[in-house]
Amino acid sequence: VCLTCCSRESMLRINQICHKNGIKFFTGDVFGYHGYMFADLGDHEFVEEKPKVAKASAGLEDGPEAKRARLEPAETTMVKK
Repeated sequence: VCLTCCSRESMLRINQICHKNGIKFFTGDVFGYHGYMFADLGDHEFVEEKPKVAKASAGLEDGPEAKRARLEPAETTMVKK
């Protein structure tokens, strides 16, 4: 459900109905240069792409390089949340 130009009470009432029935709800409005947007997607799963962290070298166990995580720029992993 996508809702605009409504009173706050109407938005809350319709969002509660949608949330209770597992329906995604979006609302928003614009006032000149200012506006707002709200989305109630309920429980959902999504995938986020994260860079892989390189494993520390065996020779650098106690120096500052061992404490700093190194990122491999070309490698990423997908994390389900």
